[in-house]
Amino acid sequence: MTTGARRRMGVEERREQLIAVALDQFGHRSPEDVSIDEIAEAAGISRPLVYHYFPGKQQLYEAALRRAADELTARFVEPHEGPLGARLLRVMERFFDFVDEHGPGFSALMRGGPAIGSGRTGAMIEGVRQAAYEQVLAHLRVASPAPRLALVVRSWISLAETTALLWLDGRRIPRPELERQLVHDFAALASVSAAYDPETAAVVRRFLADEPPDGMFADLISRLMALPEAV
Repeated sequence: MTTGARRRMGVEERREQLIAVALDQFGHRSPEDVSIDEIAEAAGISRPLVYHYFPGKQQLYEAALRRAADELTARFVEPHEGPLGARLLRVMERFFDFVDEHGPGFSALMRGGPAIGSGRTGAMIEGVRQAAYEQVLAHLRVASPAPRLALVVRSWISLAETTALLWLDGRRIPRPELERQLVHDFAALASVSAAYDPETAAVVRRFLADEPPDGMFADLISRLMALPEAV
């Protein structure tokens, strides 16, 4: 027989529940469009109880954002085994899984989020970008990159972010194509920089030497060779 009584949650358990509910709400709509009343209803508690755990929506948003930032950062973690192209493709697949799941929230986050507390929001976003940057450098086996190589990696991370935002606006290009294209974009950016910088050239030679005949970067060369002639 069901008594209808609700189990009381501890303080940390309730906070975790509210963060999870808020992250889900912010993931489906822009944070400005989500009210405390909606979060309270989704959590099955009263509005005053939400304020008991978080002073306001901004503080709850930042807690949810911190959780999302940690999750997004984890998407860039990949074992340093196998060809670089295959590793980067797996990273892009996980990255787009996150983008797909948290569409409006991801868009609002990367475009700055709510104006209030934007400094803290910006710091969390930059933390994700820095973590992604360090992960890519680790895959390249470079601890202290020269300026051109650093520019390649940061430019690629920015390109992935911009591509995801544009893709969310209509999703007119199939996800798998964009994921592969972004890996090819990395090879293209690195190759152009290699023409100007010996350090980048050494890195490009190294990861191309480890690439199998049917690998991601070989696929790019095949596509370029198959370009149709101008009419």
